[in-house]
Amino acid sequence: MTRVAAVDCGTNSIRLLVADCDPETGELVELDRRMTIVRLGQGVDRTGRLAPEALERTFAACREYAAVVKEHGAERLRFVATSASRDAENRDEFVRGVVDILGVEPEVISGDQEAEFSFTGATRELTGHDHLPRPFLVVDIGGGSTEFVVGDDHVRAARSVDVGCVRMTERHLVHEGRVTDPPAEEQIAALRADVEAALDLAEETVPLREARTLVGLAGSVTTVSAIAQELPAYDSEAIHHSRISREKVRGITEWLLRSTHAERAAVGAMHPGRVDVIAAGALVLLSIMERTGAEEVVVSEHDILDGIAWSIA
Repeated sequence: MTRVAAVDCGTNSIRLLVADCDPETGELVELDRRMTIVRLGQGVDRTGRLAPEALERTFAACREYAAVVKEHGAERLRFVATSASRDAENRDEFVRGVVDILGVEPEVISGDQEAEFSFTGATRELTGHDHLPRPFLVVDIGGGSTEFVVGDDHVRAARSVDVGCVRMTERHLVHEGRVTDPPAEEQIAALRADVEAALDLAEETVPLREARTLVGLAGSVTTVSAIAQELPAYDSEAIHHSRISREKVRGITEWLLRSTHAERAAVGAMHPGRVDVIAAGALVLLSIMERTGAEEVVVSEHDILDGIAWSIA
């Protein structure tokens, strides 16, 4: 077993996994998994720069993670940065801060690399489930982008498109500097049109409709699962490999788009950092299910983090 640490720094959250991995048996023993909402991508779509306060929130989380990595004695650490830090003019400032705190340089990976990691992390333990028909379509709905990957045991096609819960919220659901609560019909229509255009782009590369099993990753999807199950608090075990029907996703999405901030915040399983962006994330998921004809989504708690860990091991 090799003890590794993987960090995934996205547009909305930064996450850490410390695990023992055995590449020969395919066994991954999780020692510590945690997530912090840092909203690194705050305003990037509008300004093209990482905001100072967003950088400081991210660096504070990095300091916490450095202590955890040291405590567990991980032999190797890999830090992967995704959409927001790809897009920002001042990404060098971000890189310097991470190196100072964690001692490794963040790898600002391409959307295709991100998709590869997500697919490996999500499907490595699903390949033995004969009741799940292949090929898989793995969708990772992040803060700034969504990755689409079709494959069996290995990736056949992948594409990253710039629709994520934070980017779509900031682009379509904000008026005069505040999230509209709830959004107007024309705002929802513009958001949906943007998502549909992105799905058109994804389909140029990835045969979305050929997939037999849809696997959904990341906070928007897992939160929709928690709401569907009416969980009083976030429960990873209950969420992992849960199955949510398209009709259930539609009902939840419609409720989220009609709800107020207070109503969403009152959901027991809702992370405070997702309250303002969950409606956009749910609409992205629903649009994907409608486009592909998927009757249900299999929800996975294992995603790009697990893929990064395997890449180290």
